[in-house]
Amino acid sequence: MTSPGIGASARRTRTVTHRDIELFTEITGDRNPIHYDQELAERSRFGGRVVQGGVTTGLLNAVVAEQLPGPGSVFLEVSWRFLAPVRPGDVITAEATVMSARADKPVTTLATRITNQDGIAVLDGTAVVWRDPEVAEGYERGLEPAP
Repeated sequence: MTSPGIGASARRTRTVTHRDIELFTEITGDRNPIHYDQELAERSRFGGRVVQGGVTTGLLNAVVAEQLPGPGSVFLEVSWRFLAPVRPGDVITAEATVMSARADKPVTTLATRITNQDGIAVLDGTAVVWRDPEVAEGYERGLEPAP
């Protein structure tokens, strides 16, 4: 198993929906009115409903777990700044780029960024990721995970 090289990057895009808000609420119990009450949200500094931050960052989870570094990866540390709101209907793109990779451990530091359909950065920061060697090697050998 080899670590991704410095500068390697991966991205993933999806449209955020009201259903994402509902599903995140089912998982977490986050019923903040800024996510549900259009009239109240319009009076807020955001000018309308926004999705939970976990919905936004979840796209980075998918990039890390599925693409870079890939299966077997888990976050050890994240430092994310939320720069602009994400609203239902927005098309967001998460991107991770390798800043450094340790030679002695399967640890990679990534620059992370999420932009919306207008190219506006909605999130920026870094993440340190550990990739389990056993899982990574099994995946690279074509072993499918158990359901």
